[in-house]
Amino acid sequence: MIYVIFAAMVLFAALIARATLKNKEKKGLANLVTVVGALFCAGILLLSCFETVPTGHTGVVTTFGRVENTTLDSGVHFKLPWQKVVKMDNRVQKQTVTMPCFSSDIQEVNMVYTLNYQIKKSDAQNIYRTIGESYYQTVVQPCIAESVKVATAQYTAEQLVGSRSELAEKIEADLTQKLLAYNIELVSTSIENMDFTDAFTDAVEAKQVAQQNKLRAETEAEQKVVEAKAAAEVRKVNADAEAYEVRAKAEAEAEANRLISESLTQSLIDYTYAQAWNGKLPTVMTGDGSSMVPVLDVNEILPDEGDNE
Repeated sequence: MIYVIFAAMVLFAALIARATLKNKEKKGLANLVTVVGALFCAGILLLSCFETVPTGHTGVVTTFGRVENTTLDSGVHFKLPWQKVVKMDNRVQKQTVTMPCFSSDIQEVNMVYTLNYQIKKSDAQNIYRTIGESYYQTVVQPCIAESVKVATAQYTAEQLVGSRSELAEKIEADLTQKLLAYNIELVSTSIENMDFTDAFTDAVEAKQVAQQNKLRAETEAEQKVVEAKAAAEVRKVNADAEAYEVRAKAEAEAEANRLISESLTQSLIDYTYAQAWNGKLPTVMTGDGSSMVPVLDVNEILPDEGDNE
């Protein structure tokens, strides 16, 4: 449309110049100015009849602000000079939003949220007709703020730290439904960062340290119990081994005594006694076994063999 206005201005300037140069001496110059102006105006109008739609975009044609029923694909297209082509981007677009949120226990957290979205070619005309070119500012941004803040308020600050993936899924599900109502497709989302206040961060760190100390103490206590049980088991095994050794030794001695007792005979006893006797009679003899009775040394009574000679 701007080209038409510019061409009209050029043509109007040419007509004024012709009217100014209407005397005979300058009549030829006036005709030249008029022809040049007309040609320049025609060139501008001709250029305004062609429009280029970039790749990944859909051209929405409007005539004096009214949206036509046809759309243009990427490439060069012919249109009327007074028509306008609005280029709607169909590619995946990325936006990162930083916003303050509150948890269910009224802890402030600054959320950095990123989403990728796009509009389909078939929906480009309807989106422009109902929302306009600035559909991100009009629709997408408010939906992001509402979904993120509502989902965040369902968790305590401590739960947000441990339920990040669950929170992201809940936000994405809610935001997908909201944007579909406006023919906008949500491709992917992510929580880039959650920044808590310094006071809350210090409290969480202190709690983590306390839990770690408790876990360390419990581990050490369990280790001592295990060591005590192991030592008791070792002592039991050693005691069992010693008892077994004593029992085995006693059984071995008993078996040896039994075998010796079974192997003894009177003849063997007499033979052993005879082998061990030194030829002297005992100096002490027993009576009935109840008392010891001293007797004379028989060796002193019997004469030596030398005296008989």
